[in-house]
Amino acid sequence: MKGLTDIPGIRVGHASDFDALTGCTVVLCEQGAVAGCDIRGAATGTEEFDLLNPLHLADRIHAVVLAGGSAFGLEAASGVRRYLERKGVGFQTSVARIPLTPCAILFDLGIGKANVRPTREMGEKAAAAAHDGPVEEGSVGAGTGATVGKLFGMSRAMKGGIGAYTVSLEGYAGPVKVAALAAVNALGDILDPSTGKIVAGARKSAASAEFENSAEAMKHGAAGGFARENTTLVVVATDARLTKVAATKLAQLAAVGMARSISPVWTMSDGDVVIALSAGAQEANINNLGVAAAEAVAQAILRGVRTAKGLGGIPGLAK
Repeated sequence: MKGLTDIPGIRVGHASDFDALTGCTVVLCEQGAVAGCDIRGAATGTEEFDLLNPLHLADRIHAVVLAGGSAFGLEAASGVRRYLERKGVGFQTSVARIPLTPCAILFDLGIGKANVRPTREMGEKAAAAAHDGPVEEGSVGAGTGATVGKLFGMSRAMKGGIGAYTVSLEGYAGPVKVAALAAVNALGDILDPSTGKIVAGARKSAASAEFENSAEAMKHGAAGGFARENTTLVVVATDARLTKVAATKLAQLAAVGMARSISPVWTMSDGDVVIALSAGAQEANINNLGVAAAEAVAQAILRGVRTAKGLGGIPGLAK
């Protein structure tokens, strides 16, 4: 299992700044992918998301950019466009090919150096590093400065990161795959969907390894960590053939995986986003794809914390 790159035509690259603790992740689909999105968080930062609207003229996109740096990180998408333009990839107009590259950002300025953010050059570097091998997970790319469990502040938080997972559907002419990549930077705690238990999140104190349970604390009035400084970003891809309407529905169904693995989720302080990509010609039922997508997302989020190493004084589960 390689993660998102299990889908033919999809490549993934990271660029990381381990000094400033930020970075970006690029998902390339140079042959074009039909795409849709679902936005459930209330604190999103995005660029060119109108491309994902089923009513938009463009029928395919060529890359997705995930970046740290809050709104400043949107600059990384310019580097990806520059990289793709040089390769002749893009939407054909009468005078030029225009690479279509939606971008979503997360807030990681509370760790590392707040005045250093992903740049156009970093986006170009991540695009150039994209490959179809196993997706590198943990504290890399857009997950370099990601953290989780921030209801009580950064001193009691834990490290988040990049996670990837693939689910295969049987019963068709050939196996149909649905894969997910998640950059996990949630306000809430991360749960193991199989047990409901917290695996990473807000701790009882800065020196403790015991979890507080953010959702339970909120039921008793806790509200101290609700700064707009979070966001989990997800890209789901399948080798099934979908329309833009169906891709949008797949993104909605995939978001169920967030609800299974993040508590609380979709808050006023999270910019949670799911982008779905169709990059194949297989036939598959959208409901079946949605079940697989929800599982892939939940497991990718879980892997995003289990593979994250501690950085910037924030402890992680990986050694």
